[in-house]
Amino acid sequence: MKAKDIAALFGLAALWGASFLFIRIASPAIGPFLTIQGRVTIAAIALLIYIFMIGKSTGWGQLWKQYLIIGALNAAIPFTLIATASIHLSASMLAIINSLTPLFTALVVWGWMKEKLSTQKWVGIFVGIIGVIILVGWSPISFTSEVIIAIVLSILSTVFYGFAGVYAKKVFDSVPPLSVAFGQQMGATLLLIPFTLFNLPKSTSVITPIVGLSVVGVALLCTAIGYLLYFYLITNVGPTKTLSVTFIIPLFGMIWGCVFLNEQITTGMVAGLLVILSSIFLISDKRIKKQHHRN
Repeated sequence: MKAKDIAALFGLAALWGASFLFIRIASPAIGPFLTIQGRVTIAAIALLIYIFMIGKSTGWGQLWKQYLIIGALNAAIPFTLIATASIHLSASMLAIINSLTPLFTALVVWGWMKEKLSTQKWVGIFVGIIGVIILVGWSPISFTSEVIIAIVLSILSTVFYGFAGVYAKKVFDSVPPLSVAFGQQMGATLLLIPFTLFNLPKSTSVITPIVGLSVVGVALLCTAIGYLLYFYLITNVGPTKTLSVTFIIPLFGMIWGCVFLNEQITTGMVAGLLVILSSIFLISDKRIKKQHHRN
């Protein structure tokens, strides 16, 4: 890859890794629904402005039902689950658990698309489970019922990402990715409105400048600009090399949590991360080789 493409890849990883930092700041203060409502709404507006500026179409009139579905699977539900989990889990742990997405995507492809998984991928899935056990079991956090529920919610968010990936492949294969990005955020915006209205904070005093900036940051930087970088990489280096961002995101999630929230990076976190990343490699390796050959 060229230097600017490598910079874009690390920039994307840094932005998507920072999303856990921003959510960890905002959600405990104003609640998960308002946090995510702000994220998807501001991102949808920013992407819509960009689409109009470059003279493209959103495709909303023809695909609004599909956009609502992908908005639920790939934004509204998993974002809210992560935001809820962030009340009890660190940004670092959220980022590491989120790296399980390729594992559950492989399981969804196997269960939904009836695609046979190789022995290597089954080993990868088993290794991924081991990684979660190491991450959670070798952790200094107190295992209260709230923490256990938060871990389950965080893992469940990656399951929804898995379903979203397969659904997007089936439905949006011929739709411009930028249109899907906008449609997804717009669909999530509409779906979340009734839940947000019934879960508004009791006092506006909780919306401090740092909380407000965190919501704007996760919307504009991590979501709107993040998607633009993602599509740039897909276009310029292809999906195979872009996939490598999966390995870098949790590293940035840990770095941002350590630098800005004084979170402790434990031996269990590092060990769990390495095992999970090795599982992603096992799950993705054969697919990567095939795509590389086609490119």
